[in-house]
Amino acid sequence: MAEKIATRAAYGNALVELAEKYPDEAAVCSEIINLRAILALPMGTEHFISDLHGEYAAVRHILNNCSGVILEKVLRLFEAEIGEERCRSLCTLIYYPHEKLSAMREAGEYTHDRLKSALTMLRTLAETLSSKYTRSYVRKQMPPKWSFVLDELLHMQRDEYSNQVRYHDAILESIISTGAADDVITALSDIIKRLAVDKLHIVGDIFDRGPEPARLLDALMEHPNIDIQWGNHDILWLGAASGSPACIFTVLRISLDYGNANLLERRYGISLQPLYDFTRKYYGEATKKNVSIALNTIGFKLEGRVILRHPGYGMNSRLMLNRCDFENNTVILDDGVYPLNTDKWPTIDRNDPYSLNDDEFDLVNEYINLFRDSQSLHRHMDFIYRVGSTYLCCNGNLLYHGCIPMTEDGEFARVRHGGVWYSGKSLMDYSDMVVKNAWAKHDESALDMMWYLWCGNDSPFSGRVFHTFERGVVDDESTWAEPKNPYFSFWEDEKVVGMILSEFGLDPENGHIINGHTPVKAKKGESPVKAGGKLFIIDGGFCEAYQKTTGIAGYTLVFNSHGLKIKAHKPFEGVAAAIDDNADIESEAVQVERFERRRYIDDCDSGVQLRRRIQALESLLAAYRSGEIQEKE
Repeated sequence: MAEKIATRAAYGNALVELAEKYPDEAAVCSEIINLRAILALPMGTEHFISDLHGEYAAVRHILNNCSGVILEKVLRLFEAEIGEERCRSLCTLIYYPHEKLSAMREAGEYTHDRLKSALTMLRTLAETLSSKYTRSYVRKQMPPKWSFVLDELLHMQRDEYSNQVRYHDAILESIISTGAADDVITALSDIIKRLAVDKLHIVGDIFDRGPEPARLLDALMEHPNIDIQWGNHDILWLGAASGSPACIFTVLRISLDYGNANLLERRYGISLQPLYDFTRKYYGEATKKNVSIALNTIGFKLEGRVILRHPGYGMNSRLMLNRCDFENNTVILDDGVYPLNTDKWPTIDRNDPYSLNDDEFDLVNEYINLFRDSQSLHRHMDFIYRVGSTYLCCNGNLLYHGCIPMTEDGEFARVRHGGVWYSGKSLMDYSDMVVKNAWAKHDESALDMMWYLWCGNDSPFSGRVFHTFERGVVDDESTWAEPKNPYFSFWEDEKVVGMILSEFGLDPENGHIINGHTPVKAKKGESPVKAGGKLFIIDGGFCEAYQKTTGIAGYTLVFNSHGLKIKAHKPFEGVAAAIDDNADIESEAVQVERFERRRYIDDCDSGVQLRRRIQALESLLAAYRSGEIQEKE
């Protein structure tokens, strides 16, 4: 009894506040029953994707098929009855309902029997997937205008009494006869995709290289349960939208290098005309090469000014303009003198190479205003900021995009910022705080730090020494190699990986690190599974530009109640092929780990929270029964 009283006292006013929501014994008992039942449900499926890089079509398909989860379920339920080909056709209907239904009409397959068959199978699949969730959660996934119909269909039983069979058959027939089949099929397809995956984790890098990051973000914003671990390219765009000049001109350079002018101008309303006018004034005409030189020149100046303002960044070796002999058109690098690939340096002051002339100063300020004033850009950045973080600990797994900076000895690197030393988790926490300050306050120091986080030597988002200057104006590719942080030489070491997991309060024996950022060279035999199955790299090359190197088109990871499975995907052939030929992304699955026993909500982070809630409710119940708190009428 004394123990119970102590427990109630520990809650204090919290019990009184809880009583406002649960005013009597019946309400408390009902909620305890509900929460204990939830603990007994299997854990929901988690889906991990990284390095999307604007590849909307391929990523959308992966999101639609949930890395093969839906196909596996469909084959298990229906293959024996209808065969693999019809199973794949059903999957295509789930992935792209509007497009598939249109194709069925054109092919003369839009018949009563086909629609009823499709509705029946979709209902069965949705019912199967809903078994992991409470009825109230499933209802929340239903579009309001179809909630009654869908709720009734999903609770149809195979062994129903004849009157119930007639009832549910009447619903199906009425859906078809009233012309509502398209809407209901689309609604069922959406529910299936939402129930197939409980949580979606984006392990960094939505932007750059691919053509449609904005369209991709529109799709991600519709997902009901998503988080993002920021990648270096996400940090770059967050910095640009916050008003960092160095980040802005890097975004402009990368966007134009990859032919993504439409993204800037049409989606985000950021005109390139000021840049073109500036280029014409100083370089004669606004050719692609001249625009690139203009951007590089201003970018080198802005980066140099950041480095000069912050000697503590330890990046003085990247001050390149003062190493240039502009008369002889060469640059002194660590291993010798190299020719520059352009002699066009009309805005460089030989005595002060990092100074901006008046026109450059005006151009920089104009683009600061354009990036800060773009409502469509800020809508996307607000989302990335709101659901994002530097890292995430979730159900025993540690998620981050880049790296934990380390020394050559396999210890956490100590990095000094603002007079304070950081390492390991504290460095990640500090980086997270910087991003939030930059977004909220826009002060110069935080904005400079955003550029550092994009490419700094000891940035957890970067993990390498960027050779932007060499890649931009030196043709000798031997100078382009970018030294990596020692972290990437230790990720095969189980002891080091265990040390990282422990640093974040996770079990080194049972936990995992899920990492993006570094393309896995699968065609050379490199495995995405490191450290004896303790670390997974899921950057396999969604970006088409990487696929010649990787040999595949992306890795994804599926984590469910039975274990972990990593998937290697082949290039997506396009939506048209998916519709016409029921072509899915071909994937090779590797069962990385199978749990000895199935995992339930009780085993998850949410289970810890639910048990705390139950404990509080039990204390409230005891208070009602002892008379310590009076029930409300």
